[in-house]
Amino acid sequence: MGMVMRPLALIRRALIGLLGTALGMGVLVIAAHADELPATQTARPIESSIVIHDADETLQQYCRTESDGRLWLELPGGARFELITTTDDPAIINKGDGAFHAFESREIQSAISQVRYAVSRLSVHIYVLPYPRRGGLESAAGPGLILLSPGVRPLSVQHQHAELVHELGHVVQYALMPDADRDAWQRYRDLRGIDDEQVYSGASAHSNRPHEIFAEDFRALFGGADANYSGTIENATIGYPTGVQGLSNFILGLAEDSTRTIAMSVWPNPSRGTMTFSRSGSARSILDVFDAQGRRVATLAPAAGALGVRWTWDGRDAAGSRVGPGILFARPREAGAGTVRVTLLP
Repeated sequence: MGMVMRPLALIRRALIGLLGTALGMGVLVIAAHADELPATQTARPIESSIVIHDADETLQQYCRTESDGRLWLELPGGARFELITTTDDPAIINKGDGAFHAFESREIQSAISQVRYAVSRLSVHIYVLPYPRRGGLESAAGPGLILLSPGVRPLSVQHQHAELVHELGHVVQYALMPDADRDAWQRYRDLRGIDDEQVYSGASAHSNRPHEIFAEDFRALFGGADANYSGTIENATIGYPTGVQGLSNFILGLAEDSTRTIAMSVWPNPSRGTMTFSRSGSARSILDVFDAQGRRVATLAPAAGALGVRWTWDGRDAAGSRVGPGILFARPREAGAGTVRVTLLP
């Protein structure tokens, strides 16, 4: 966690696996290419669809101070978390040097560049928190989303790499091996020797939770040297990942199995105003609309359609202003989803 510097094997993390519920929809991942949708002007791209929102941007664009003086993180889709802005707060047991120290964008970039996995196929928004969340001091991950919590002392390069790659492992699992995929999970449990659900479950001790074991496996197998500086994983009672026959190929195979593209349609296109996006399937994910410069102009909530899922856009940006004529792009935050090009007419 970000509060105390110690080997990753001892780090305790509070995950937000139910973040999709908090958002009112699943924030999933998608495949894209770097030349399709550049990152926003303030966000920093890593791979084609991994975007870092540094601490300054997160504070300026995604935080709001209420009348009582409390600061809230407000994410696209509606999830809200109160932030603790001072180490004098009773919730901060270790006061450190009296200040909060955020993750550095350059180290996040470096950590991801060293990952030996097809992360460029994932759509991930990484929010660097300037302050920790009340009730969840540690870093957290959900579908297509990572929240990196600050420390009370400057964070070492190794700590930043290890925590980031661990959380990225959670994103990979949510995208490519969701809990509903019981066959994949059974194969994984068999490989790892964690098939006893009385011992290894979401309600077990942190190190025995299958999601945590997967994230640690991902870090150990595919992270760089700094991400694996400790030479350990959190659960020391099970085999080290590199020594488990077939484990690396199994996780690599998850990415290979996700190469299909889910087609999306839009009507009318071109349009002078409202248009409806739709695609088959039952997964409800957020849909982002970008302009030709890669700036996100709208974020749309899903609704059930006659044959799948639909999104309706009125041609206005997040501020309620009508978007000018031109070429735009839209894509759901969902594994295997494609990007669709649309035209707004004068």
